[in-house]
Amino acid sequence: MEVLIPKHLGIIMDGNGRWAQERGLPRTSGHLAGMQNARRITKVSANLGIQVLTLYTFSTENWNRPVEEVNYLMLLVEQYAQRELPELQRNGVRLQLMGKRDGLPASVLKALDRAIKQTQDNSRLTLNLALNYGGRAEIVGAVKAILTALEQGTLDELDIDESMFAHYLYCPDCPDVDLVIRTSGEWRLSNFLLWRATNAVFWSTPVLFPDFQREDLQEGIRIYDKQISEKHVDS
Repeated sequence: MEVLIPKHLGIIMDGNGRWAQERGLPRTSGHLAGMQNARRITKVSANLGIQVLTLYTFSTENWNRPVEEVNYLMLLVEQYAQRELPELQRNGVRLQLMGKRDGLPASVLKALDRAIKQTQDNSRLTLNLALNYGGRAEIVGAVKAILTALEQGTLDELDIDESMFAHYLYCPDCPDVDLVIRTSGEWRLSNFLLWRATNAVFWSTPVLFPDFQREDLQEGIRIYDKQISEKHVDS
C-alpha cells in the first residue's frame, strides 16, 4: 500500500551537542556532524518525493549561546552554502533563506545569496534554511509589513485575511508544513513555523540528529500517513 508523502516537511535538528558530549567531543564536532547529516537528509527527502524541506538551522534564541559556538555555527552555514552548491544543483534543489537577514554576518549572506540565486530555477525540492529564525518574530514582522502597506496605501484593510497575511511571512510561496519532526526526544515546537504548523502532524524521535537516517525519516512519514488516514476516516 502506497504511503502518503508530506508535501512540506520541517525538521527541528536537535541533539547535536548531546551527540558530541556522549562521544567526549566538543560541541562543535556535533554541529559539524549535524550539518553533514543535513546534506544526506536533503538528498533522501528529494528521493522520497518531498517537495519542501525546512531545516531549523539557527533560531533567534541561539544568539544567547557562547560566542565561539555561534561563530562556528555561522562558519558552518557559510561553508555549506559554498561547498554544497554543486550538490544542490545536481539534485535539483532550490535554496531559500527563511529568517531575518539583520544580524547575520555579511560573509554568510554573501554565500547564501549566491547559492540562492544560482539555484532559483531548480524545482525538484525547495530547501528552506530557517536561519536566524523565530516563529513569533516572523509573525511580528508580517504585522509590521502590513501596517506599512496600509500607511502607504498599497493594501486595503478589507483585503486582509489569513491568505493575505501569509504573503507577508518569510518565503511567501512556501505552503503550510504537513509534518514536523523533532529529533533528540523533545516534545516542543520551540518557536518553529508557528503560523504554518497549524494543522501539522508533530512527531518526536529520541534519535539525535547526527544519527537520524533514512529509516527514521520513513518511520516519521508512516506516522504522518497513519494520522492523516485516521483523520479522514473520523471525518
